[in-house]
Amino acid sequence: MIVYFNGQYLPKQEAKISPDDRGFLFADGVYEVIRAYQGRLFQTDPHLQRLARSLRELQIGGPDPEIFREVAQQLLHHNQLGDSDALVYIQVTRGAAPRRHTFPGSHVSPTVYATATPFNPPREKMEQGIKIILTPDLRWTRCDIKSVSLLPNVLASQQAQESDAAEAVFVRDGALTEGTHTNFAAVRNGQLVTYPKSHYILGGITREVVLSLCANLNIPVKEFPLLEKDLPSAEEMMLLGTTSEIMPVVRVNDWPVGDGQPGPITQKLQQAFRRRVG
Repeated sequence: MIVYFNGQYLPKQEAKISPDDRGFLFADGVYEVIRAYQGRLFQTDPHLQRLARSLRELQIGGPDPEIFREVAQQLLHHNQLGDSDALVYIQVTRGAAPRRHTFPGSHVSPTVYATATPFNPPREKMEQGIKIILTPDLRWTRCDIKSVSLLPNVLASQQAQESDAAEAVFVRDGALTEGTHTNFAAVRNGQLVTYPKSHYILGGITREVVLSLCANLNIPVKEFPLLEKDLPSAEEMMLLGTTSEIMPVVRVNDWPVGDGQPGPITQKLQQAFRRRVG
């Protein structure tokens, strides 16, 4: 595999990261994941804009996120993924410096790393739907920053796996916020309901695409917290994400959603999404 590391394209085994890197020591960094459909990058601009915002919020100077537009294309080319479904992963940390909690000086350059790997979409799950579990949202209150600090997400994902579920969805103050790597939405009375953009959720790129699809399809949308106690009244549920696309949820914990099958609005959005990605 050829990766991009601090301005160079090189074999992955040759990329060496310092043990003093603040991403390793403090999870002091951010990341993005961009989907490629048959070699075509999807929603590149929003992903790079979100990366720029995450860097600003953590006060990590440089690099210009625009470089990753060309980096992504080169990685697809170097790894023979120009006609394939793939994921481009980008990570930027504050760089390597003696271990102190405060920021190092401006002489420290960020550590920049990116990869492109093949991706096999979970088509069967998209057609049949998945089970999720609910778990308390123990994360910090800046979930809008796409930080590499993901330990609560890792623990919740492991809990989901041990419960034979595909995803864990967080509950904060009685309301469902989002999944460990997805946004969450439900359908109640024919209306799509999803948690509003705030510091409590990541502003998902797929979430924004789905909201635009709802506008085109005349599906009413309400960006409002959905309470856990109101979940049984939802006709449909779905997860939204770069790797999940629009994933039907047919079971929550031990009870079925609706009739236990992907619902009509979910399926309509899936069809519109497939047309959007071509």
